[in-house]
Amino acid sequence: MNNFFSRRNFILIPLASFLKFFLKPLKVYAASKETNEDWSLSKDEWRKRLSPASFNVLREEGTERPFSSALNDEKRKGIFYCAGCNLALFSSENKYNSGTGWPSFWASLENAIETKIDFKLIVPRTEYHCSRCGGHQGHVFNDGPQPTGKRYCNNGVALTFEPE
Repeated sequence: MNNFFSRRNFILIPLASFLKFFLKPLKVYAASKETNEDWSLSKDEWRKRLSPASFNVLREEGTERPFSSALNDEKRKGIFYCAGCNLALFSSENKYNSGTGWPSFWASLENAIETKIDFKLIVPRTEYHCSRCGGHQGHVFNDGPQPTGKRYCNNGVALTFEPE
C-alpha cells in the first residue's frame, strides 16, 4: 500500500488543516533579535535602505521565487555580501548549482552567519541569518556536496556580488 495513504496520514492531514484554519497560528520569526546594536534600525529605516523584495526577505523572512535571481547563474570569482549591511558571507569558490533555483553554497565564510531553528512549515528547518544585521538569508540543509555535506540555499535578493 502507498505510504502516503496510510491511516495515520488519513487522520493527520485533515486534522492539521483544521487546526491551521481555525486556530490561525501566529507567524514565527526566528530572527526577531538583532545581533549588532549598530544595525538595530526601525522598519522604516530598513525600507529606505532596501528594495521592496530585499526588505521582504531580509526583514520579514520572505522567500523569493525560485530561478528569479541573476545570482543563481553567477559564475565569476568573487564574494557574496549581505544586501542589508554588506558583510561578506560566501566565496564564489563554495558556490555550486544545486538545481533548486536559488544560489547555493556548501560553506559560508567564518563567523558570517548564525543559525536558528524555524518551525514555519511545522517541520523544523535550520534558518540562517547575517551575523551582523540579523537579516534572513535562507535555510541550510544536509544534502549538499562534500566536504561539508551542507547546502546553504540563499535568497538572491538578500545578497550582492562583487567580482574579483
